[in-house]
Amino acid sequence: MRKLIKIFLVSFALNFIWENLHSILYITNRGGEITQLILARATLVDSIIITVLAIPFIYLKFFKKRNWLIIPICIVISVLIEAYAIDTGRWVYASSMPIIPILDIGLTPTLQLGILGYLTFAMII
Repeated sequence: MRKLIKIFLVSFALNFIWENLHSILYITNRGGEITQLILARATLVDSIIITVLAIPFIYLKFFKKRNWLIIPICIVISVLIEAYAIDTGRWVYASSMPIIPILDIGLTPTLQLGILGYLTFAMII
């Protein structure tokens, strides 16, 4: 349980920094201004996702030696989240957002969970 708490806290810190740095790549969130509260909520959701995904990596032998698997797993989750958000108008990218061709979703949010999940695991697990 302590390991999961550490994962959550480290993940929260890393995601909060990332969210603030790449928030300039968005125009709106649900048609409104992107505030610190919105960034904190996004950070919380991302941290919960990474923490829940950590469970098999902590307790199952197969995953313990394969921390790198968090990267593709998180990227798939990110693609689904971004595609849904763009399709439903939850947020709008600025013209400076690098877009992944064919998928038509932002590069930085797609990579975020994978990179930060792996960094968190590397520090804690």
